[in-house]
Amino acid sequence: MARICGVLLVTAASAAADPVTVRFPEGTTHGFLVLRSLQGQTLAQGELTAVPHGDRMESRLTWRFRDGSLQDELMTYSQRPVLKLLAYKQIQRGASFPADVEVSFAREPSRYQVKQRERGKTDTEELSGTLELPADVYNGMTATVLNNLARGEIATGHVVAFTPKPQLVKTTMRAVGEDPIIVGDARRSATRYLIDLELGGIAGVFAKVAGKQPPDLKFWVLGGSAPAFVKFEGPFFIEGPVWRIELSSPRWPK
Repeated sequence: MARICGVLLVTAASAAADPVTVRFPEGTTHGFLVLRSLQGQTLAQGELTAVPHGDRMESRLTWRFRDGSLQDELMTYSQRPVLKLLAYKQIQRGASFPADVEVSFAREPSRYQVKQRERGKTDTEELSGTLELPADVYNGMTATVLNNLARGEIATGHVVAFTPKPQLVKTTMRAVGEDPIIVGDARRSATRYLIDLELGGIAGVFAKVAGKQPPDLKFWVLGGSAPAFVKFEGPFFIEGPVWRIELSSPRWPK
């Protein structure tokens, strides 16, 4: 089954695109998220941690589903003076996904590994090899990239998709509108971003014929002097349902 691993996918357009310049460096972070269907059913709880180590950031986003499924993403990147993804790993397993998958790649050394077992099968497919990454690959870093865009800026870059072999997906990210949100008693405005993803080359031609082009993704960001992610809508895998990510917070037991 052709599929794209990764929820927080980001930008792409050409191999010569410039990396995104850092305007708001990331620091130590520990946050909580909730994943719901578009009908409002709670599917999973998310936990995000980010810790700086010198000039590198290590970020981890873990989703624990109510049905026992798991998605776990780990990213290592630098942010001086531009965003640069150094290493990425993702695990998806459980009934919420069409296959149990573990993928990883690194910039130095330029290697990738894939382990995939389709639902209902016992054999695990394993792939590995070299993977030359352009400077503007941002798997798992969408929110970080969006936070660093200037008003009206259109970003381009790449994301590595595993189908199960790795492919570079080309995308373009742009603001398409403003939507009202309420924070406490205050009415605010969040910028809505649309991210177009497109397979290039011969693979893209066959994908269009098969009707399996990657879906567009939507993100909402609260702007200002300290931009912040507020919502995402899109599938976690190709041909998957559209899910919604929003912020969450701890609750005291009653």
